[in-house]
Amino acid sequence: MTYNPADMTLWTGRVDSEEAGISSRWHQEVSSLPAQGAEAGNIALLGFACDEGVRRNKGRRGAKLGPMAIRQALANTAWHLEGVVYDAGDVSCDDSALEVAQNQLTAKVALLLDQGLKPIVLGGGHEVAWGSYKGIARHVFERQPDAHVGIINLDAHLDLRNPELQSSSGTPFRQIAEWCQAKHKPFHYYCLGVNETANTQALFDFAREQGVLWRLDKDCKLTDLETIRQDVADYLAQLDYLYLTICLDVFAASAAPGVSAPSVMGLEPVTGMQLMLIVLEEAQKADVSVVLADIAECNPTLDEEGRTAKLAARLVAELAQRL
Repeated sequence: MTYNPADMTLWTGRVDSEEAGISSRWHQEVSSLPAQGAEAGNIALLGFACDEGVRRNKGRRGAKLGPMAIRQALANTAWHLEGVVYDAGDVSCDDSALEVAQNQLTAKVALLLDQGLKPIVLGGGHEVAWGSYKGIARHVFERQPDAHVGIINLDAHLDLRNPELQSSSGTPFRQIAEWCQAKHKPFHYYCLGVNETANTQALFDFAREQGVLWRLDKDCKLTDLETIRQDVADYLAQLDYLYLTICLDVFAASAAPGVSAPSVMGLEPVTGMQLMLIVLEEAQKADVSVVLADIAECNPTLDEEGRTAKLAARLVAELAQRL
């Protein structure tokens, strides 16, 4: 496990010097996170360069390169933000020591939150969620022990596998559930876009026992959005803080081929984007702080024409505007 400061050479792209007015792109605006004096309230991008959890889950490896690919896709994106975006570098898992890397991610997330920044974590396998959540917990519960922290996950998988033998990219939300039980905290978890055929009955049974909410992918059509909006609003009513996590395998394989487990009948990008925006809009209405967002499972080694990285970059750009 290592921590690598921001590699600013990744932030390159075209320069539209012939245009009048504001014509900058992300590569011209993103700056390295300073050791001191970061401006609170701004975005911090933190990479989790790891796919050890995917390997343990018997998936297709390559997501370790995801943070780099997302940055490269984001670099040439037109800039529409008013604030500052910092690159906080990468936590990298270079061996099998997944738990060590997750603990390092926890520490980095908590530090960014303590500085008043809004982290967007770039994965990496969905084992990122365990480190992200623990970082949120460390920051929030030290200040508000009775706070209610909820999770909304856009994902084809519930990721509630039993970690008893070995944790993986398929276990993070069960690890969170067990942590909440041990710490006497409520476990709030809502998963949108679930592929029924990719989750065993045992996982649905465990989810039901834990009070988990979910909505199947076939029930996440554009015509379902207003119903989903009300469901999200009802869910948020019990929360103080929200952790939003997006696994790219929730999207159809035609749009996101570069993932560990492609979804042939996953969500179309416009629908998935609308779901994300609904969550952010309803959180704002409910005065629930979206304390952190992350993007998981970008695997550039399997990514035809960089489509998955480009989709991830679009999601990050939209998140940054609204966080």
